[in-house]
Amino acid sequence: MRPVNVGERIRQLRLDSGMSVRALATKTGFSPSLISQVEHSQVTPSIGSLERIAMALGVSLGKFFAEPETSTVHLVRASARPKLTSTWSPVSIEALAPLDEAGKLEPVMLIMAPEGRSGVFPAAPGGEKFALVVEGEVTLTLGDEVHVLRKADAITFTPATPYEWTNISTGPTQVVIITERVLP
Repeated sequence: MRPVNVGERIRQLRLDSGMSVRALATKTGFSPSLISQVEHSQVTPSIGSLERIAMALGVSLGKFFAEPETSTVHLVRASARPKLTSTWSPVSIEALAPLDEAGKLEPVMLIMAPEGRSGVFPAAPGGEKFALVVEGEVTLTLGDEVHVLRKADAITFTPATPYEWTNISTGPTQVVIITERVLP
């Protein structure tokens, strides 16, 4: 699996958009110090925090994994999926398709070890989402609502409030999440 240097990607996207560290911090609600630490790979953001940063930069999570594609056939082998692993929670996210912003959907696999969560802070709201639990048992917290999902359960939602995934099973959990891409 190809690791992604999240800090470099965030810095490049921020510079491409002409945004300062302080402006990005204001848009995300994080401190300028935290943004700087992320950009310099001193800390790794949670999946939820990364999604907040992406939205503030006006891009989808897929932009972090994007590589130019020239074919209309998009095959992503399990062994070659771009992967982002959290350093603070036993969670990783894998791209399930080339995420070059050409399509309308963004499929990813959220993989959580027992007690893994998508973020300390709930992820920011975005476009419509479809999720299918492939393995394990999770809770999906949408504002004040808590939904327990088990293997083969599916849910569709448009987050109007922040949301968070938590693995509540004793083994690993895999959740396929397909997000409607919201382009700036």
